[in-house]
Amino acid sequence: MRVFVLDKNLQPLDPCHPARARELIKKRRAKVYRRYPFTIVMQDRVEENSTTHPHRLKIDPGSKITGISIVQEYTGRVVGAFEIHHRGQQIKNALESRRALRRGRRSRKTRYRKPRFLNRRRRAGWLPPSLESRVTNIETWVWRLRKICLITAISQELVRFDLQQLQNPEITGVEYQQGELFGFEVREYLLQKWGRKCAYCGVDNVPFEVEHIYPKSKGGSDRISNLTIACHDCNQAKGNQLVEQFLAKKPELLKRILAQAKAPLKDATAVNTTRWELHRRLQLTDLPVELGSGGRTKFNRQTRGIDKQHWTDAACVGASTPAKLLLNGVKPLIIKAKGHGTRQRCRTDKYGFPKAHAPKAKFFMEFTTGDIVKADIPSGKYAGSYIGRIAIRFRPSFMLLLPDRRFDVHPKYLRTIHKADGYEYAFSKQ
Repeated sequence: MRVFVLDKNLQPLDPCHPARARELIKKRRAKVYRRYPFTIVMQDRVEENSTTHPHRLKIDPGSKITGISIVQEYTGRVVGAFEIHHRGQQIKNALESRRALRRGRRSRKTRYRKPRFLNRRRRAGWLPPSLESRVTNIETWVWRLRKICLITAISQELVRFDLQQLQNPEITGVEYQQGELFGFEVREYLLQKWGRKCAYCGVDNVPFEVEHIYPKSKGGSDRISNLTIACHDCNQAKGNQLVEQFLAKKPELLKRILAQAKAPLKDATAVNTTRWELHRRLQLTDLPVELGSGGRTKFNRQTRGIDKQHWTDAACVGASTPAKLLLNGVKPLIIKAKGHGTRQRCRTDKYGFPKAHAPKAKFFMEFTTGDIVKADIPSGKYAGSYIGRIAIRFRPSFMLLLPDRRFDVHPKYLRTIHKADGYEYAFSKQ
């Protein structure tokens, strides 16, 4: 991935090759401005004296993972790739846990509160917190990337899932009109639902066939919960057997298939609910926003011979996709939403009773819980150089969190390299 460049007035310039960035830093013509995504700021250049090119920000929204790519308009080079992992399910679980604790407290009558009804008002366009977090994550990174790259246009994939059609492909007439209209094929939905692998043998990258879990010749329906994808060999081997008979010697696989077949459509619902709100917020950037369908994204990716990933799907969104995309050397930055901690002043155990100790502060000696730091420890058991996150302690000794271990370190050995911002970063191994 390219290195983002700012001039000395913090205005975005064209991204450069990592080798060029190292040379500029070595000659002290540039300094590191930000670690994630890696950005440098020039010390001797301004935008007026530099040649810049327009870039397009392309977004492939998803329920769990959203892909983002930055494509240079004229050359088709992907200069930045990102995959944002949302925490919508985590927020939903936290809200359900809080509801259960409050309900238990009211039933125990441990604190009287006068009943209140209809005392809250929701603003226009309100979304549940689990969905609002998805939209906010994308909106946050759109504004962040605009500050470090010259983005002149945005492309968004506007996928629409018809839940009525997915549940019953043969629904027509007035019965169909009671649901939301949609043109996304059942086959494409099944490919996403089953991970683009054969449900029976797990093979991938082969032509797949739509398979009835319970055969139609024995009363099976065309509902989406009775459909899966299978390779040609498995489909022929199963024939019109019952799935229990076909997988009699593989009980674990049978259990997994039956459970996955009845999986709810909450991911499709999340995309349906947030797509227009995300479009509205992207329009607030005052940039032209291009909309593209899921079918066009798939067509662009297949005709250009590109492997399917979230960030490559984003690069293929819309009719503005160049005839040739330059993807060599691109490793997407994995961004996981972690939140900013909790504001609760009273923590509870798993039974709903308050814990004995009060929550600790998040700030101490100019450090914050979640900061990415470099620790240079001169001597002792943990002598060496480390990079990891810290958790605030008051000895003063902070907890240094590494991928394989954790230990205490004095703050005098620490140097902050990236302030906590509610996200966790890593580069894809692919």
